[in-house]
Amino acid sequence: MRFSLLFFIVLLIFNNTIDAQQTDNVWSLQRCIHYAIENNISLKQDSLNARMAKYTYNQSQYSQLPTLNTNGNYGRSFGRSINPTTNQFVDVDYNFLSASGTANLLVFGWMQVRNTIAKNKYSLLASLADLEQLKDDVSLNIATGFLSALLAEEQIHVCKSQVSLSEAQLIQTKAFAVSGRLPELNVAQLESQLATDSSNLINAISNYNSSILDLKSLLNLDMSIPFTIQLPDVTIDDALLASSMQSEDIYQKARLHFGSIKGSEYRVNSAEKGVEAAKGNLYPQLSIGAQFGTNWASNYQTVSYTPNGYQLTGFAVDSTNLKKYNVYQPSFSSDVTNIPFSKQLNNNFRQTISVNLTIPIFNGWQSQYLIRQAKINLETQRLNKFNAELTLKQNVYKAHNNALNSIQKFNAAKRADDAAKRALDFAKKRYDVGLISTVDFLVTQNSAFAAGYNLLSAKYDLIFKLKVIDYYLGKELKL
Repeated sequence: MRFSLLFFIVLLIFNNTIDAQQTDNVWSLQRCIHYAIENNISLKQDSLNARMAKYTYNQSQYSQLPTLNTNGNYGRSFGRSINPTTNQFVDVDYNFLSASGTANLLVFGWMQVRNTIAKNKYSLLASLADLEQLKDDVSLNIATGFLSALLAEEQIHVCKSQVSLSEAQLIQTKAFAVSGRLPELNVAQLESQLATDSSNLINAISNYNSSILDLKSLLNLDMSIPFTIQLPDVTIDDALLASSMQSEDIYQKARLHFGSIKGSEYRVNSAEKGVEAAKGNLYPQLSIGAQFGTNWASNYQTVSYTPNGYQLTGFAVDSTNLKKYNVYQPSFSSDVTNIPFSKQLNNNFRQTISVNLTIPIFNGWQSQYLIRQAKINLETQRLNKFNAELTLKQNVYKAHNNALNSIQKFNAAKRADDAAKRALDFAKKRYDVGLISTVDFLVTQNSAFAAGYNLLSAKYDLIFKLKVIDYYLGKELKL
């Protein structure tokens, strides 16, 4: 009993593992799109560009804060030099240390910093819009490759059905030839048709394998990984919706969310702020500055004197009475000590504060040329915006027209396929009773096969054209 239960558990786990592996190999359109967005090289590169734009924007914001810099140096002086603590020439070797710092705060600069911040902000928004646009473009490319693979797989099924039909017809014709109802020529004609149908099947399989490799390339997926596309229940119910919409309505909706349009608008705004920031170079700037510093030297010493009484140094003679007087001078003992490190730093500590006014007078026309370059950049971005809107409008009108044409082609292909199927059904019944020749039957059969092929192509072409409309409307691409 225990062995049976254990065997059942192991078997259940094994089956679940197999099912999980099989499920992991099946890729839906949504899974393909999500995987491509996470692994596409171009998207990763654009993400880095957006991060760089964000860092630039953050740095321009931090530029509003005061600047503070410190520096210090330590070394040893040899030979005759100026002592940094006494400013006197000395002829001894000594060690020295100095430290200083500066601080500066821009008080008023004609909004140059603020305009630079706004310029970088719009540049960041433009980079993010470009990233979103690239995601939409990648999604559409993946949808195109996925639909191509679906069409190739559907064509395999059609070719297999055609091969099965030709095989069944060949078996029946051989039986008729044995009984004498049909000549051997009919058998040879059907064998030729079966070979043609088999060749078509091989070509369809080859096309499917190529489409899978193309889809893997779009996904940046390892070619050796097992890959099976999920067959969705594809419908074309949105065809009536697409036919009822106007091209201008689709364009206006696309214009509101399309990343290329938003990115071009943000770049125009960024260029406008760039012009204002460049104009700020023409005007004075007011700032507050502060400095501090201190130093130390190993040979900076202090001398203290202690009185030791008086010492006879000679005598003096009074010229009037020639009387001698002893001359004494005070006697001192000296004590030389080095000034401590901390005391020197404290004694030598100095501070300054200043208000700085910078008035640009002439700098080789650099400011003027910066303004002119900024204005040219603004005009360039405005032209780019106009071109982006014009290109989007042209593409939307063309896509809507293509969708309408695809609807007509699909409806015509559907009617042709229905008629070809009815003709094939009638031809088979007449062929079975010997009322038509094998050649006439094969012509009808090939016409039905071609009609089915055309219907499949028209169906998936219409689905793709509808997905392009969804792409411009900002809808999620799914089947």
